[in-house]
Amino acid sequence: MIVLYHSIVTAGSAYIHYIMKKTTEEEHSQCTSILRPVRDSLDVLNGKWKLPIIIALSFGEKRFTDIAKDVHGITDRMLSKELRDLEINGLVMRKILDGYPVRVTYALTPHSKTLRPVIDSLRNWGILHRKKLNQECREKKSSGKVLSKS
Repeated sequence: MIVLYHSIVTAGSAYIHYIMKKTTEEEHSQCTSILRPVRDSLDVLNGKWKLPIIIALSFGEKRFTDIAKDVHGITDRMLSKELRDLEINGLVMRKILDGYPVRVTYALTPHSKTLRPVIDSLRNWGILHRKKLNQECREKKSSGKVLSKS
């Protein structure tokens, strides 16, 4: 009887292990199916400057100097690199207009306009987050706690 019970418990443990492993594999698969496209998006939009450039161009076609004025703090070299990356990824279109002097403008592609809901969501989250941090700061000040500068 003890041998029979042991084999049932062993078989039950193996089944539970199989179910847990299967669940873990399914969770991993679901996690990967979420992470991969997010990682792809972050790879294209990485860095400090790409989204601000896209936002600047969302107001219309602009010349290089106009983008540089709109995106405060970016160097010409960095702007040139980022515009090239955005063009390679199909988010920005570079137009060369004949004439003297040659005029170059940049505009968003139709594909980059699909980022609008993402940018709106990031903006809304940023507003909420700033409000939360400001509220916490006011609460700490009103409770008499001194904030240390580290």
